Amino acid sequence: MRSVNADELGGLLAALPPDTPRIVASGNHAAPHRLLDVADRSLARFALFMLNAPAGVPDRDGITLETPFVGAGMRRSGRLAYYPCRLSLVPALIKQRLVPDVVLLHVAPPRDGVVSLGVEVNILPAAVEAARDAGGLVVAQVNPRMPWTTGDSLLSVDDIDLAVDVDEPLGELHPAPISDEQHVIGQQVAALVPDGATLQLGIGAIPDATLSALAGHRGLRVWSEMISDGVLALDRTGALGADQLTTSFAFGGAEFYEWIGDNPRITFCRTERTNDPAVISRQPAMTSINAAMQVDLFVQANASYVDGRVYSGFGGQTDFIVGALHSPAGHAIIALQSWHAKTQSSTIVEHLQSPATSFQHSYVVTEHGVATIWGRPQREQASELIEHATAPQARDALRERARSLF
Repeated sequence: MRSVNADELGGLLAALPPDTPRIVASGNHAAPHRLLDVADRSLARFALFMLNAPAGVPDRDGITLETPFVGAGMRRSGRLAYYPCRLSLVPALIKQRLVPDVVLLHVAPPRDGVVSLGVEVNILPAAVEAARDAGGLVVAQVNPRMPWTTGDSLLSVDDIDLAVDVDEPLGELHPAPISDEQHVIGQQVAALVPDGATLQLGIGAIPDATLSALAGHRGLRVWSEMISDGVLALDRTGALGADQLTTSFAFGGAEFYEWIGDNPRITFCRTERTNDPAVISRQPAMTSINAAMQVDLFVQANASYVDGRVYSGFGGQTDFIVGALHSPAGHAIIALQSWHAKTQSSTIVEHLQSPATSFQHSYVVTEHGVATIWGRPQREQASELIEHATAPQARDALRERARSLF
């Protein structure tokens, strides 16, 4: 690993042989913004592959934005190339179809010849391996503010070609306030979770409300593709057992980053492990809790599209739903509000107008109740959704449609 400054790095990137090199960069709140700025200034054309890219990543003519999970920095861009893909398969996508010429990392300073990928492991080990095998370039943004984490986050300095020193804060998550309806949903979801269960939760107000409602539980485990501030809050209540907390990436506030740094209870694993449905299924009472924007009477959930355009992507929802359903005493829960205030429409609909993100769930939970799905014939599943999860003002129309459908 050789230290260079931004100008030196720019010259090296400009000399890359491909006309349009592919760059794979750390995503989420670990985006290496300094390195991305250098690439933007040095290369007329390139493809940029990131997961959940935050606002502020390069987006101009000459850049193709590639991702299987769309973040704020790529959403609504006319240069977006969206790759539908389960998160568990993204490492294979990178190695087989989208091999990087350059990998841009954001790491903690080295210790004994090793750096830590900190809060963003995810697909990065696979990207580094693919670049090394193809003779590509691996560059690290070395930041003393990056928390030191262990597991698959540890990377030898010999696997990094160049390093640029920076000292800047990580991106932070600023949670939205939790509404009364979301608190109710969180309480109803928490009531479905037994003591000793293994948790996977997505991000957002409803998962946060659920974590808050789990404070009275005991012996809980965490096996999740991501963790955030709510897991720290849950730990402080004593709800988590002594087992390791396993994750692949993390983001939150400054206090959360301080908690995960050098925390021996937290193991960061590469996506191929955290999101492998076979591994997930071996977790005791694996309980997958995810949000959606719509659920239809066939119990298909849309968590990816808005108005027919991709909003996010599959992420790990499908991986964890499949894994949870194969876990002994496991369950897959979809939680959402029953009514969309902006469009004044029900989120429980006759059939999805957009591609489905997931299906075959154990429960669908709204502020109106819990629809028990698993183990029922199709007609009863629809009835459960209508009578226990749908907003009252939408029930009559859906009952009529269900009679003709089933």
